[in-house]
Amino acid sequence: MQKLYLLVPLAPLIGSLIAGLCGRFIGREWSHRVTIGLVFVSLLASVVIFLDVLEGNTYNGSVYTWLVTGDTRFEIGFLIDQLSATMMVVVSLVSLMVHIYTIGYMHDDPGYQRFFSYISLFTFSMMMLVMSNNFLQLFFGWEAVGLVSYLLIGFWYTRPTAIYANMKAFLVNRVGDFGFLLGIALVLMYFGTLDYASVFAQAPGIVEEKIELIPGISWLVITLICILLFIGAMGKSAQFPLHVWLPDSMEGPTPISALIHAATMVTAGIFMVARMSPLFELSDAALSTILVIGGITTLFMALVAVVQNDIKRVVAYSTLSQLGYMTVALGASAYSAAIFHLMTHAFFKAVLFLGAGSVIIAMHHEQNMQKMGGLKRYMPITYGTMFIAALASAGVPGFSGFFSKDAIIEAVNFANIPGAGFAYFCVLTTVFVTALYTFRLIFMTFHGKPRMDHHTEEHLHESPWVVTVPLMILAIPTIAAGWFIGPMVFGDYFNAAIQVLPQHDAIEKLGAEFTGIGGMMLHALTTAPFWLSTAGIFTAWYLYTVRTDIPAKIKSNFTVVYNILDRKYYIDELYSWLFAGGTRTLGTALWKFGDVKVIDGFFVNGAARVVAFTASIVRRYQTGYIYHYAFTMIVGIFVILTLWLF
Repeated sequence: MQKLYLLVPLAPLIGSLIAGLCGRFIGREWSHRVTIGLVFVSLLASVVIFLDVLEGNTYNGSVYTWLVTGDTRFEIGFLIDQLSATMMVVVSLVSLMVHIYTIGYMHDDPGYQRFFSYISLFTFSMMMLVMSNNFLQLFFGWEAVGLVSYLLIGFWYTRPTAIYANMKAFLVNRVGDFGFLLGIALVLMYFGTLDYASVFAQAPGIVEEKIELIPGISWLVITLICILLFIGAMGKSAQFPLHVWLPDSMEGPTPISALIHAATMVTAGIFMVARMSPLFELSDAALSTILVIGGITTLFMALVAVVQNDIKRVVAYSTLSQLGYMTVALGASAYSAAIFHLMTHAFFKAVLFLGAGSVIIAMHHEQNMQKMGGLKRYMPITYGTMFIAALASAGVPGFSGFFSKDAIIEAVNFANIPGAGFAYFCVLTTVFVTALYTFRLIFMTFHGKPRMDHHTEEHLHESPWVVTVPLMILAIPTIAAGWFIGPMVFGDYFNAAIQVLPQHDAIEKLGAEFTGIGGMMLHALTTAPFWLSTAGIFTAWYLYTVRTDIPAKIKSNFTVVYNILDRKYYIDELYSWLFAGGTRTLGTALWKFGDVKVIDGFFVNGAARVVAFTASIVRRYQTGYIYHYAFTMIVGIFVILTLWLF
């Protein structure tokens, strides 16, 4: 079985190397055949491992030792349990669908082989991250997905907007990764090891230890470690205020949007916090911080999605909001609900992104929903699958998103962590907003009268099978994945993979009321989330199919609010002024004062002026007259004798 563990990450790595290094020789067709085939091998191996784990066979061991320094060993190893096995299946399945979809979407792109190499490398990086059993390998996978995402977001490197977007993603993630690295350094400093099991075993022993970052102000070490690790998660999982990179990453090809935003890079932070539950459970302050930040991200990013007209950006802001839901669940110690929503979200969000790409193909790469409409009759498969995903996203009973989202909302309601009340208000309000912006996308794109030009309308047709088949396959778990909520959230599925202290166990309180998926759906009909979701869908239908004039009136009457949402709360402008502008101002000051006045003016030119002044005096005595030289010698002897005598 250990050889099978190695096959999971190595298969996509080999595919990436073949497509990247030999793509020119093997051609486009064999590049996608090799990479898709090897990702399929990784999926099959993941499924076999998953089934083995369900039988109770877990694994935690080292593959090889990379470095030894003193008593510290830096190793590469695997931790295979319920948490990692679930992530392996989800990542490999979504990645395989994206690989197949890419054949149709990138068919005419000159960088075809390079693209397949990148997405396979991305899959390898993510697998190394979720399978790691120590912080060293975790950090390797963490940085590898960041690097490959930089390459993928800027894949069309001739576009200035793509270059700006990938640089923005890279820099913002460096901010989070700096905190993440400091957290790992503190782990090594206080535990003397980077192995998960050893760290988790020692963690209760340092609960009372404190550290002074500023003289006179002490922090609990465990709280500082958890907050620093979470800062890393804020960057990767795009939580406020480090969320600004994710919407701009839409500049990359649509398959990348699905791969990065559905089940891989952005969920790395959620997975990491769940994996570190034995540490986070020891700090109420860290959990409270996670709750508040998740709540802010959930609601405020959902509101921005309501005013977006770019079809991919609507889905991107939806991802931000859904990641906020997962983060809130982590803060409420509902780790199993967070991972369950991660799984369901991976499927319905992949359908929304890939469906949006299908629409973009049909619209000749037009992304503005104001220029769409009436696509339902031309693209029935795309419409059907996206409609299913929209129902799941809005939390309609019976679909996957309903089960995971309702579990999170109720868990937060039961939570006793400070900040839970604020987070509950945010996640409950967001139910209405999510249904509104999701079905706004559906109605603006597929319903009503066509708003595209005549030439585009004449050539509208359903996308090829390599695009629609992945949509149909992913639509199945979009419907059915939520039916496994019983064992995964309320049962002992995650067993020892996730640890929750009794005083934080909101899921246990919620599970006492769980009566099966049928009972959960019936009960939902009497709860606020169901009626808020229904109200959101009805509002979207009324505004964008019946009274299409009202949105324009709302925009004109609430211009200030609209502009705030359209400009994303001016956070980009603030960062541009504060950081980019501040850096330029600092650079200008250092140039004009430090370089021109201090270095050039004082040291360089000043030294020259001192030499010139000294020379102007000395040359007065270099006249050629003997009595001038004699006078100078007498003065010199007098000075030397004076210094010697006194």
